[in-house]
Amino acid sequence: MNIGDRFLGVDRDPEIDAEHRNRSVEHPQHFLQNESRVSPPFSSTHCLCMASTSSAGDRAALSTSEVLSKATGAAFRGGIAGASAQVLNVFALMWMRTTMNYQYRYGGGLMEVLRKLYGEGGVPRFYRGLLPALMQAPLSRFGDTAANVGVLALLDSSAATKDIPVGVKTAAASCGAACFRVALMPIDAWKTTKQVEGQAGMRVLVDKVKQHGVSKLWHGSLGAMSATWVGHYPWFVTHNYLSQNLPQFDSLPAGKYVRNAFMGFCSSFVSDCISNSLRVLKTTKQTSVEPISYRQAYRMIIDKDGFAGLFGRGLKTRIITNGMQGMFFSVAWKAIQERLDRRAKTP
Repeated sequence: MNIGDRFLGVDRDPEIDAEHRNRSVEHPQHFLQNESRVSPPFSSTHCLCMASTSSAGDRAALSTSEVLSKATGAAFRGGIAGASAQVLNVFALMWMRTTMNYQYRYGGGLMEVLRKLYGEGGVPRFYRGLLPALMQAPLSRFGDTAANVGVLALLDSSAATKDIPVGVKTAAASCGAACFRVALMPIDAWKTTKQVEGQAGMRVLVDKVKQHGVSKLWHGSLGAMSATWVGHYPWFVTHNYLSQNLPQFDSLPAGKYVRNAFMGFCSSFVSDCISNSLRVLKTTKQTSVEPISYRQAYRMIIDKDGFAGLFGRGLKTRIITNGMQGMFFSVAWKAIQERLDRRAKTP
Protein backbone atom coordinates (compact mmCIF):
# COMPACT_ATOMS: atom_id res chain seq x y z
CA MET A 1 0.00 0.00 0.00
CA ASN A 2 1.39 3.42 -0.88
CA ILE A 3 1.62 6.29 1.60
CA GLY A 4 -1.08 8.32 -0.14
CA ASP A 5 -3.61 5.51 0.25
CA ARG A 6 -2.83 5.10 3.93
CA PHE A 7 -2.96 8.85 4.45
CA LEU A 8 -6.52 9.00 3.13
CA GLY A 9 -7.61 5.84 4.88
CA VAL A 10 -8.06 3.80 1.70
CA ASP A 11 -7.59 0.02 1.49
CA ARG A 12 -6.40 -0.46 5.02
CA ASP A 13 -4.21 -3.42 5.87
CA PRO A 14 -6.38 -6.15 7.43
CA GLU A 15 -3.58 -7.03 9.86
CA ILE A 16 -3.55 -3.46 11.12
CA ASP A 17 -7.34 -3.55 11.44
CA ALA A 18 -7.15 -6.74 13.43
CA GLU A 19 -4.57 -5.25 15.76
CA HIS A 20 -6.64 -2.09 16.18
CA ARG A 21 -9.79 -3.99 17.03
CA ASN A 22 -7.97 -5.64 19.92
CA ARG A 23 -7.10 -2.37 21.65
CA SER A 24 -9.22 -0.52 24.13
CA VAL A 25 -9.34 3.26 23.55
CA GLU A 26 -12.75 4.34 22.33
CA HIS A 27 -13.60 5.98 19.01
CA PRO A 28 -16.65 8.31 19.01
CA GLN A 29 -18.42 5.74 16.86
CA HIS A 30 -18.41 3.52 19.94
CA PHE A 31 -21.24 5.64 21.28
CA LEU A 32 -23.34 4.99 18.20
CA GLN A 33 -23.17 1.23 18.50
CA ASN A 34 -23.67 -1.64 20.87
CA GLU A 35 -21.40 -1.37 23.90
CA SER A 36 -20.32 -4.97 23.51
CA ARG A 37 -18.39 -4.11 20.35
CA VAL A 38 -14.65 -3.56 20.73
CA SER A 39 -13.73 -0.28 19.04
CA PRO A 40 -10.63 0.92 17.20
CA PRO A 41 -7.83 2.43 19.24
CA PHE A 42 -8.13 6.09 18.43
CA SER A 43 -9.34 8.56 21.00
CA SER A 44 -12.59 10.36 20.39
CA THR A 45 -10.81 13.56 21.23
CA HIS A 46 -9.81 14.15 17.63
CA CYS A 47 -12.05 11.42 16.21
CA LEU A 48 -9.85 11.09 13.18
CA CYS A 49 -10.31 7.39 12.89
CA MET A 50 -11.21 4.81 10.34
CA ALA A 51 -14.73 3.61 9.66
CA SER A 52 -16.51 1.52 12.23
CA THR A 53 -16.23 -2.26 12.05
CA SER A 54 -19.84 -2.81 13.06
CA SER A 55 -22.28 -4.48 10.73
CA ALA A 56 -24.87 -2.75 8.59
CA GLY A 57 -27.52 -4.54 10.61
CA ASP A 58 -26.40 -2.77 13.79
CA ARG A 59 -26.72 0.60 12.05
CA ALA A 60 -30.18 -0.22 10.77
CA ALA A 61 -31.29 -0.78 14.37
CA LEU A 62 -30.69 2.88 15.16
CA SER A 63 -33.29 5.44 14.15
CA THR A 64 -32.28 8.78 12.68
CA SER A 65 -33.17 10.55 15.94
CA GLU A 66 -31.01 8.10 17.92
CA VAL A 67 -28.07 8.60 15.57
CA LEU A 68 -28.36 12.39 15.80
CA SER A 69 -28.79 12.27 19.57
CA LYS A 70 -25.73 10.11 20.12
CA ALA A 71 -23.64 12.04 17.60
CA THR A 72 -24.62 15.27 19.37
CA GLY A 73 -23.65 13.77 22.72
CA ALA A 74 -20.28 12.68 21.37
CA ALA A 75 -19.74 16.11 19.83
CA PHE A 76 -20.60 17.86 23.10
CA ARG A 77 -18.19 15.71 25.10
CA GLY A 78 -15.47 16.30 22.53
CA GLY A 79 -16.13 20.03 22.59
CA ILE A 80 -16.07 20.27 26.38
CA ALA A 81 -12.79 18.35 26.52
CA GLY A 82 -11.23 20.62 23.90
CA ALA A 83 -12.44 23.81 25.58
CA SER A 84 -11.17 22.72 28.99
CA ALA A 85 -7.72 21.91 27.64
CA GLN A 86 -7.58 25.23 25.80
CA VAL A 87 -8.22 27.31 28.95
CA LEU A 88 -5.03 25.86 30.42
CA ASN A 89 -3.21 26.69 27.19
CA VAL A 90 -4.22 30.36 27.35
CA PHE A 91 -2.59 30.93 30.73
CA ALA A 92 0.52 28.96 29.82
CA LEU A 93 1.23 30.33 26.33
CA MET A 94 -0.55 33.64 25.77
CA TRP A 95 2.72 35.57 26.10
CA MET A 96 4.01 33.79 23.00
CA ARG A 97 0.81 34.37 21.05
CA THR A 98 0.97 38.09 21.80
CA THR A 99 4.52 38.11 20.43
CA MET A 100 3.41 36.19 17.35
CA ASN A 101 0.46 38.50 16.57
CA TYR A 102 2.68 41.56 16.93
CA GLN A 103 5.10 39.99 14.44
CA TYR A 104 2.24 39.26 12.06
CA ARG A 105 1.29 42.94 12.07
CA TYR A 106 4.65 44.69 12.20
CA GLY A 107 7.31 42.05 11.53
CA GLY A 108 10.53 41.76 13.51
CA GLY A 109 12.59 38.93 14.97
CA LEU A 110 11.52 36.91 17.99
CA MET A 111 14.02 38.32 20.51
CA GLU A 112 13.62 41.84 19.12
CA VAL A 113 9.84 41.77 19.60
CA LEU A 114 10.10 40.15 23.03
CA ARG A 115 12.37 42.97 24.21
CA LYS A 116 10.14 45.63 22.66
CA LEU A 117 6.95 44.31 24.23
CA TYR A 118 8.59 43.83 27.61
CA GLY A 119 9.78 47.43 27.45
CA GLU A 120 6.18 48.58 26.88
CA GLY A 121 4.89 47.22 30.16
CA GLY A 122 6.76 44.21 31.45
CA VAL A 123 5.05 40.84 31.80
CA PRO A 124 1.48 42.29 31.86
CA ARG A 125 2.05 43.61 28.31
CA PHE A 126 2.16 40.03 27.05
CA TYR A 127 -1.25 39.36 28.61
CA ARG A 128 -3.11 42.30 27.08
CA GLY A 129 -6.37 40.82 25.82
CA LEU A 130 -6.44 38.03 28.40
CA LEU A 131 -10.20 38.33 29.01
CA PRO A 132 -11.23 37.99 25.34
CA ALA A 133 -8.61 35.24 24.94
CA LEU A 134 -10.22 33.29 27.79
CA MET A 135 -13.56 33.71 26.03
CA GLN A 136 -12.44 33.02 22.48
CA ALA A 137 -9.91 30.20 22.82
CA PRO A 138 -12.16 27.68 24.60
CA LEU A 139 -15.09 28.55 22.31
CA SER A 140 -12.89 28.11 19.24
CA ARG A 141 -11.63 24.75 20.42
CA PHE A 142 -15.15 23.72 21.35
CA GLY A 143 -16.22 24.44 17.77
CA ASP A 144 -13.19 22.64 16.31
CA THR A 145 -13.54 19.51 18.38
CA ALA A 146 -17.34 19.38 18.34
CA ALA A 147 -17.30 19.70 14.54
CA ASN A 148 -14.85 16.83 14.20
CA VAL A 149 -16.42 14.51 16.74
CA GLY A 150 -19.95 15.24 15.55
CA VAL A 151 -19.32 15.07 11.79
CA LEU A 152 -17.17 11.93 12.04
CA ALA A 153 -19.65 10.19 14.32
CA LEU A 154 -22.55 11.15 12.06
CA LEU A 155 -20.82 9.98 8.87
CA ASP A 156 -19.62 6.76 10.48
CA SER A 157 -23.17 5.93 11.56
CA SER A 158 -24.44 5.50 8.00
CA ALA A 159 -23.62 2.63 5.67
CA ALA A 160 -23.71 5.10 2.77
CA THR A 161 -20.98 7.35 4.21
CA LYS A 162 -18.95 5.18 6.58
CA ASP A 163 -16.41 4.19 3.89
CA ILE A 164 -15.70 7.73 2.65
CA PRO A 165 -11.94 8.38 2.98
CA VAL A 166 -11.19 10.01 6.31
CA GLY A 167 -9.50 12.93 4.52
CA VAL A 168 -12.83 13.81 2.89
CA LYS A 169 -14.69 13.46 6.19
CA THR A 170 -12.17 15.74 7.86
CA ALA A 171 -12.61 18.35 5.11
CA ALA A 172 -16.34 18.47 5.86
CA ALA A 173 -15.67 18.87 9.58
CA SER A 174 -13.12 21.60 8.89
CA CYS A 175 -15.72 23.60 6.94
CA GLY A 176 -17.96 23.52 9.99
CA ALA A 177 -15.15 24.68 12.25
CA ALA A 178 -14.24 27.52 9.86
CA CYS A 179 -17.82 28.80 9.76
CA PHE A 180 -18.01 28.68 13.55
CA ARG A 181 -15.03 31.06 13.76
CA VAL A 182 -16.99 33.82 12.00
CA ALA A 183 -19.37 34.04 14.97
CA LEU A 184 -16.36 34.69 17.21
CA MET A 185 -14.79 37.45 15.10
CA PRO A 186 -15.78 40.38 17.40
CA ILE A 187 -14.06 38.65 20.33
CA ASP A 188 -11.08 37.85 18.11
CA ALA A 189 -10.86 41.50 16.99
CA TRP A 190 -10.92 42.66 20.63
CA LYS A 191 -8.20 40.19 21.61
CA THR A 192 -5.91 40.67 18.62
CA THR A 193 -6.07 44.48 18.69
CA LYS A 194 -5.17 44.46 22.39
CA GLN A 195 -2.26 42.12 21.72
CA VAL A 196 -0.93 44.21 18.83
CA GLU A 197 -1.59 47.73 20.14
CA GLY A 198 -1.29 47.11 23.87
CA GLN A 199 -3.11 49.39 26.31
CA ALA A 200 -4.41 51.56 23.46
CA GLY A 201 -5.95 48.56 21.70
CA MET A 202 -9.51 48.98 22.96
CA ARG A 203 -9.54 52.68 22.06
CA VAL A 204 -8.26 51.87 18.57
CA LEU A 205 -11.00 49.28 18.07
CA VAL A 206 -13.78 51.51 19.43
CA ASP A 207 -12.69 54.42 17.22
CA LYS A 208 -12.66 52.12 14.20
CA VAL A 209 -16.22 50.98 14.92
CA LYS A 210 -17.42 54.55 15.49
CA GLN A 211 -15.97 55.72 12.19
CA HIS A 212 -16.77 52.74 9.98
CA GLY A 213 -19.60 50.83 11.65
CA VAL A 214 -20.10 47.66 13.69
CA SER A 215 -19.45 45.50 10.62
CA LYS A 216 -15.73 46.24 11.03
CA LEU A 217 -15.72 43.91 14.02
CA TRP A 218 -15.89 41.20 11.35
CA HIS A 219 -12.97 42.71 9.44
CA GLY A 220 -10.78 39.80 8.38
CA SER A 221 -13.52 37.15 8.53
CA LEU A 222 -12.64 35.66 5.14
CA GLY A 223 -9.00 35.44 6.14
CA ALA A 224 -9.94 33.90 9.48
CA MET A 225 -12.16 31.29 7.81
CA SER A 226 -9.51 30.46 5.22
CA ALA A 227 -6.72 30.28 7.79
CA THR A 228 -8.87 28.13 10.07
CA TRP A 229 -9.72 25.66 7.31
CA VAL A 230 -6.20 25.58 5.85
CA GLY A 231 -4.71 25.12 9.32
CA HIS A 232 -7.43 22.89 10.76
CA TYR A 233 -7.58 20.33 7.96
CA PRO A 234 -3.87 19.37 7.80
CA TRP A 235 -3.69 19.35 11.62
CA PHE A 236 -6.41 16.76 11.95
CA VAL A 237 -5.38 14.68 8.92
CA THR A 238 -1.76 14.58 10.13
CA HIS A 239 -2.92 13.59 13.60
CA ASN A 240 -5.11 10.87 12.15
CA TYR A 241 -2.31 9.50 9.99
CA LEU A 242 0.04 9.34 12.98
CA SER A 243 -2.68 7.81 15.15
CA GLN A 244 -2.95 4.97 12.65
CA ASN A 245 0.70 4.41 11.85
CA LEU A 246 2.82 5.51 14.81
CA PRO A 247 3.79 2.56 17.03
CA GLN A 248 2.55 2.50 20.59
CA PHE A 249 5.11 3.69 23.15
CA ASP A 250 4.14 1.06 25.70
CA SER A 251 7.76 0.38 26.66
CA LEU A 252 8.27 3.98 27.84
CA PRO A 253 7.12 5.45 31.15
CA ALA A 254 3.90 7.35 30.44
CA GLY A 255 4.30 6.17 26.84
CA LYS A 256 0.72 7.03 25.88
CA TYR A 257 1.26 10.67 26.81
CA VAL A 258 4.64 10.85 25.07
CA ARG A 259 3.03 9.47 21.91
CA ASN A 260 0.14 11.95 22.11
CA ALA A 261 2.55 14.84 22.65
CA PHE A 262 4.64 13.82 19.64
CA MET A 263 1.55 13.58 17.44
CA GLY A 264 0.41 17.00 18.63
CA PHE A 265 3.75 18.64 17.81
CA CYS A 266 3.97 17.11 14.33
CA SER A 267 0.37 18.07 13.53
CA SER A 268 0.97 21.67 14.58
CA PHE A 269 4.18 21.92 12.56
CA VAL A 270 2.48 20.83 9.34
CA SER A 271 -0.52 23.08 9.95
CA ASP A 272 1.56 26.17 10.73
CA CYS A 273 3.80 25.92 7.68
CA ILE A 274 0.75 25.72 5.41
CA SER A 275 -1.47 28.40 6.97
CA ASN A 276 0.95 31.08 8.20
CA SER A 277 0.68 33.47 5.24
CA LEU A 278 -3.12 33.62 5.57
CA ARG A 279 -2.81 34.51 9.24
CA VAL A 280 -0.36 37.31 8.42
CA LEU A 281 -2.87 38.76 5.94
CA LYS A 282 -5.79 38.36 8.35
CA THR A 283 -3.99 40.06 11.24
CA THR A 284 -2.75 42.94 9.06
CA LYS A 285 -6.27 43.61 7.75
CA GLN A 286 -7.99 43.10 11.10
CA THR A 287 -5.72 45.44 13.11
CA SER A 288 -5.44 48.21 10.53
CA VAL A 289 -6.78 51.51 11.92
CA GLU A 290 -8.40 52.29 8.55
CA PRO A 291 -10.34 49.59 6.68
CA ILE A 292 -8.18 48.01 3.97
CA SER A 293 -8.69 45.26 1.42
CA TYR A 294 -6.74 42.01 1.34
CA ARG A 295 -4.93 43.31 -1.74
CA GLN A 296 -3.85 46.41 0.20
CA ALA A 297 -2.77 44.28 3.16
CA TYR A 298 -0.78 42.11 0.77
CA ARG A 299 0.95 45.17 -0.74
CA MET A 300 1.77 46.56 2.71
CA ILE A 301 3.48 43.34 3.71
CA ILE A 302 5.33 42.84 0.42
CA ASP A 303 6.52 46.45 0.30
CA LYS A 304 7.95 46.21 3.81
CA ASP A 305 9.34 42.67 4.06
CA GLY A 306 8.83 41.00 0.66
CA PHE A 307 7.63 37.43 0.32
CA ALA A 308 9.74 36.47 3.31
CA GLY A 309 7.44 38.66 5.39
CA LEU A 310 4.27 37.21 3.89
CA PHE A 311 5.25 33.60 4.46
CA GLY A 312 7.70 33.94 7.33
CA ARG A 313 6.43 36.64 9.69
CA GLY A 314 6.00 35.06 13.09
CA LEU A 315 6.45 31.55 11.66
CA LYS A 316 9.28 30.57 13.98
CA THR A 317 7.32 31.88 16.98
CA ARG A 318 4.19 30.11 15.76
CA ILE A 319 5.96 26.78 15.31
CA ILE A 320 7.40 26.99 18.83
CA THR A 321 4.13 28.21 20.35
CA ASN A 322 1.84 25.80 18.56
CA GLY A 323 4.31 22.95 18.97
CA MET A 324 4.19 23.42 22.74
CA GLN A 325 0.45 23.99 22.63
CA GLY A 326 -0.11 21.00 20.37
CA MET A 327 1.77 18.70 22.74
CA PHE A 328 0.02 20.06 25.81
CA PHE A 329 -3.40 20.21 24.17
CA SER A 330 -3.23 16.71 22.72
CA VAL A 331 -2.33 15.18 26.08
CA ALA A 332 -4.83 17.22 28.12
CA TRP A 333 -7.66 16.83 25.61
CA LYS A 334 -7.32 13.06 25.35
CA ALA A 335 -7.12 12.66 29.12
CA ILE A 336 -10.26 14.76 29.66
CA GLN A 337 -12.10 13.10 26.76
CA GLU A 338 -11.40 9.58 28.00
CA ARG A 339 -12.75 10.50 31.42
CA LEU A 340 -15.92 12.01 29.92
CA ASP A 341 -16.40 8.97 27.67
CA ARG A 342 -16.07 6.59 30.61
CA ARG A 343 -18.55 8.65 32.60
CA ALA A 344 -21.02 8.62 29.67
CA LYS A 345 -20.95 4.81 29.59
CA THR A 346 -21.53 4.46 33.32
CA PRO A 347 -25.21 3.75 34.06
